[in-house]
Amino acid sequence: MGKEFITLKGMTWDHARGYDPMVVTSEVFCEKRSPAVQIVWEKRSLQAFADRPIQDMANEYDLMVIDHPHVGDIASTGILLPLDGQGYDDKLQVLSEQSVGVSHPSYNFSGRQWALAIDAATPISAYRADILERAPKSWDEVVALASAGQVIWPLIPINALMSYFNVLSNCGSDFGAEPTGVDLEVGANALRQMKRVSDHVPQESFFLDPIGAYEWLSCRNSHSYCPYLYGYTNYSRQGFRPNQVSVANIPSFAGSGPIGSPIGGTGIAISARTKHKDLALEYAYWIASAECQSGLFFDAGGQPANNVAWTDERCNAGASNFFANTIATLENSYLRPRHKGYMAFQDVAGDIVRDCLMGAISENEAARKINVLYQRSF
Repeated sequence: MGKEFITLKGMTWDHARGYDPMVVTSEVFCEKRSPAVQIVWEKRSLQAFADRPIQDMANEYDLMVIDHPHVGDIASTGILLPLDGQGYDDKLQVLSEQSVGVSHPSYNFSGRQWALAIDAATPISAYRADILERAPKSWDEVVALASAGQVIWPLIPINALMSYFNVLSNCGSDFGAEPTGVDLEVGANALRQMKRVSDHVPQESFFLDPIGAYEWLSCRNSHSYCPYLYGYTNYSRQGFRPNQVSVANIPSFAGSGPIGSPIGGTGIAISARTKHKDLALEYAYWIASAECQSGLFFDAGGQPANNVAWTDERCNAGASNFFANTIATLENSYLRPRHKGYMAFQDVAGDIVRDCLMGAISENEAARKINVLYQRSF
């Protein structure tokens, strides 16, 4: 009788950075184990990646690439396999120590590890080095550049909210540190600071996500700088687009340095319903390892979450020093709230921030509404 053919199904997000490394690493992993094993990956749009409930996917897929804000909603549901206590705790400790910024702990909730960080990103700054000599280091410099018509900024609701968090945290007020939100005057002032720049960006900015902003910077010559957008190494790699995009740490307020950028990226999670737990665990821990992250994963277009890869000379050479030029921002990143109910808050709060930046609501009223919404999320 022939050997049983095993297929694991995976779901990731639709971008070269999100899909290609999963396919490549899966092929190599399966070849080393048995020709009777395969991992088949499907992909969904970036918006669907953020919106589709993990509960739906866990019924259909063995492996899922997820983002951390969902963990509070799913930790008590039993739909994901906890990755601690599965015989890999020594490796889990190593991954914790090798995390870039708060990537690894962002998937830890209620004392359990729900995913392994495989992709790290925060909002960083991006610019065209062939047009702009250097990236601004202070917000006042960003304002001056915006006034000169050189700034593009992705401000769809979710990114507008992340930028609000970024400004607040850089000014010493982490949103979520208190269940009431932030001091109203502090919140309103953060929005006023944002408007100093958003008043001068193209109207299209309010409908751009980070990928759209990167495409704009890499394919057009009309603007030279973006203050906050989630990093994508692809655009810093030679030949990916007509023009290479350089990156830098985020600008700061009052000399505070590149602190407070809200951590993003992705982690690999396993459905509690999988019939192939051992294989899924072996693959997940391997793809998150320093060896894979700084080797095959990066080479396939991935953006590692392992600090060994971020400090690796070969990886930096392959992405025009993307990692070295932004690691200070990553290491000083901010972890947004993740409690059950947070995702519903996030879905609406971003609209309030964008409405304010577009002039539809005052800074004071926007800050008040965001706080009230946050209090209700509990």
